[in-house]
Amino acid sequence: MKEIYLAAGCFWGAEKYLGLIDGVVATEVGFANGNTSAPTYKEVYTDKTGFAETVHVSFDPSVLPLETLLRLYFESIDPTSLNKQGHDEGTRYRTGIYYIDNKDLPVISEFIRKESGKFSQPIAVEVLPLKNFYPAEEYHQNYLEKNPDGYCHLPVSLFEYASSEAGRKKRMYKEAEEAIFSLVEGESDEVAIMAEVAAVLQEKCGFFWTGFYRVSGNELILGPFQGPVACLHIPFGKGVCGSAWKENKTLVVPDVEEFPGHIACSSLSKSEIVVPIRRKGEVSAVLDIDSKERATFDSTDALCLERILSGINL
Repeated sequence: MKEIYLAAGCFWGAEKYLGLIDGVVATEVGFANGNTSAPTYKEVYTDKTGFAETVHVSFDPSVLPLETLLRLYFESIDPTSLNKQGHDEGTRYRTGIYYIDNKDLPVISEFIRKESGKFSQPIAVEVLPLKNFYPAEEYHQNYLEKNPDGYCHLPVSLFEYASSEAGRKKRMYKEAEEAIFSLVEGESDEVAIMAEVAAVLQEKCGFFWTGFYRVSGNELILGPFQGPVACLHIPFGKGVCGSAWKENKTLVVPDVEEFPGHIACSSLSKSEIVVPIRRKGEVSAVLDIDSKERATFDSTDALCLERILSGINL
């Protein structure tokens, strides 16, 4: 288990949002990095104590890597706004990442560096070791759970994004996408790119089988992949891969046993998604991903995978 302290404006909404994220084990609101001892909410509200409203986050890094948590944190704030989030203004509403493990600093610093390139204004999120933290009064803990109609500067859509399966998938693919783009930048060899894409998707997403089939004449030939042994050749229009090639569109199959003409490379495969790769409008290869569970894939997977493939040189 790991811990990090995140200041994100009013801590009522920030705690609810962060608590919805898969991998966050516990949250506690309080006041961080101030100049007095055991401050009350009323004292912090004066902006004379130096404290920031902060959420103490305990998380499981095997489920939620720190970089992913920071990315989600950034989605809940305006990182270029100094001492202001939403309608709330004052130094108590400043944004900040306060760490207790020095090993986390390189991850935080690299994340901030990457984010800085996305904005025309400087990042206003302070990054400091945690100096002190005092829990807020009990009525502030899980405030929006106790007061569902209470004030919150964050939109309801953000809570839905944090807790939904679609949101989880988008975060998963975003992490994979950034890793892929970084690894293959400037690479022109198609096989090398396919190999990296398959490896990253397999590692980040935990699929049963991830790989490519390349068009050669009237059949697909197995390309780089991750997973158990697979079919070497698939005829045009046959199985899910051959059908995606023929129809020139992404196919999402909730249950492969119900797909007409399914080619069973492995009896363990239960659901599948196949995304065509196009060159000058014609399919040149397909990305094939299998799961051991039924109904694993949906339109979110399709959109995210299509976006990844459109951003690389295949």
